Amino acid sequence: MTTGSNVVLSRIYVFDPRPRFPFQIVAKRYWIGDCPDGPGVSKTLEDDLTLVFMSGNGTPKEQWEVTIQRLFQHQQAAPRKTVQFHDMWSLEMPNQGDSAVLNEEVLRWGYDIFSWEVYARGVHAFLAGLGTGVDVDFSKRKLALVGHSLGGAVALLVTTYYPLLKISSLHLFEPTLAGESGQDHGYQIAEVVDKQTVVWNSSEDCLQQLGRRAWDKRILKLFVEHGLRPLPTADHPDLKDGVTSKGTKKQLIAAFRDCVSKGVAYRYLPHVLKDIPTHITYGTVADFIPGEWQEDTLHIASGGISNFASVTKVPGAGHMILQTHPDVIGDVLWESVTQPHEWFTKNAVVAKL
Repeated sequence: MTTGSNVVLSRIYVFDPRPRFPFQIVAKRYWIGDCPDGPGVSKTLEDDLTLVFMSGNGTPKEQWEVTIQRLFQHQQAAPRKTVQFHDMWSLEMPNQGDSAVLNEEVLRWGYDIFSWEVYARGVHAFLAGLGTGVDVDFSKRKLALVGHSLGGAVALLVTTYYPLLKISSLHLFEPTLAGESGQDHGYQIAEVVDKQTVVWNSSEDCLQQLGRRAWDKRILKLFVEHGLRPLPTADHPDLKDGVTSKGTKKQLIAAFRDCVSKGVAYRYLPHVLKDIPTHITYGTVADFIPGEWQEDTLHIASGGISNFASVTKVPGAGHMILQTHPDVIGDVLWESVTQPHEWFTKNAVVAKL
């Protein structure tokens, strides 16, 4: 990736917290300029941010790359006194993307329902340094958590585990939060997903078929480039040609079957709003998350819409906002991270971009 005069550099890490946590987690780190912690690099400025991204179900960690590039473009165009990013990290769900391949044997049985709290525990362990493979001390970082879809619920849940992490802000995009009436919603989605194909003749065939969706073409390319693996696989041992998704259909469905985590995050929302500036964004198209859920989250579960740092509605966007409006997400994030933190206590707004 390039942005302005600088190239966005990246590196893959494999975090291993076993045996206390059963899954390895693949993370990707992004930065511009010198390696953030390399020799000769000055100490992190107090206000430099480390963003940590959590994805929705069925997507590889690279789905955030268009948004990440947009954020670095904003940084380069802004005066130096504005917020600077130390680096950014995208952490996969343990049963999706490259992590799913690493964890294939563990996922083979016992996870017909995959709790989102497993993802949250993995992210927490990663940031708390409770494992090997990542030589970064995040306790010295100014952390902002960013989550889309179930990743939004995960971002909330990460803040509940001990040892408690120092989180400067939360940024939730179409977060899957639901009260009592929405607890079986995932099973309905799982039935739809069960009828979808996850096997294609080739990467080109996959790109052509997925191209019918209204996704940003750059996101489609990233999904095909990073979200597929060649056949055969353990799930498809008899198929010798073609490609399939790294995260299996079984595990995609397993995450939708979790009827508990969205409620746990929903109940915790008013408590986190008291402690951490929290920005929330929805699309104006209520396609996956019903409008009444959104209104409930904004006005009831939160204890009042003014408890959010900001509330943004993106015209024309639906639940797959990361896939359809990745640049807009970057714009919203930039606006929210450049707000003074004391602003959040009194001045939540509804903005339309």
